[in-house]
Amino acid sequence: IAPGTVRLPPILPLTQADYQQVVAAATTPEHRLMLALAAVHAARPGDIRALQLDDVDLGDRLITIAGHDRRLDDLTLKAISRYLELRRKRWPNTANPHLLVSARTAYDTRPVTGYYLSNLFRGHNATLDRLRADRWLDEALDRGPDPLHLAAVFGISAATAIRYANSARSILEGTPLRE
Repeated sequence: IAPGTVRLPPILPLTQADYQQVVAAATTPEHRLMLALAAVHAARPGDIRALQLDDVDLGDRLITIAGHDRRLDDLTLKAISRYLELRRKRWPNTANPHLLVSARTAYDTRPVTGYYLSNLFRGHNATLDRLRADRWLDEALDRGPDPLHLAAVFGISAATAIRYANSARSILEGTPLRE
């Protein structure tokens, strides 16, 4: 039996309502930070979990996500600053080097769990993964469907960059989305 080609579903942007729902659900500083990291910087959930305090340079407005330096926009800078203020108040003596800590991880050096990250987004169309993917598509729609640009900016594979560039091209040309 020979394997056939896998037809991937078309990539469609999230709706404004999807964003409004998840923004309304993000009521705590840690949730707002997770939202900004996924929606603005297209950070993967695993990369958000792995972020350490040393990856954030507020003075130079930089954050290093999965080895890639990213400039901090005003929204993310504000979200990080508010979260760090809360973190210092809630756990002033924690030795945990990770940016995000929870009641369980504040007393050791483990990262937060995947459940900790995904819990806010449960039941919404705009999950962390969907927000990340929507950011890639938005970049392709905004800057043009250039896979080289997507791969360079987000550090994604060539195949993924091509797929998102093709989806953006279909949307911009008004042609039906087929994979």
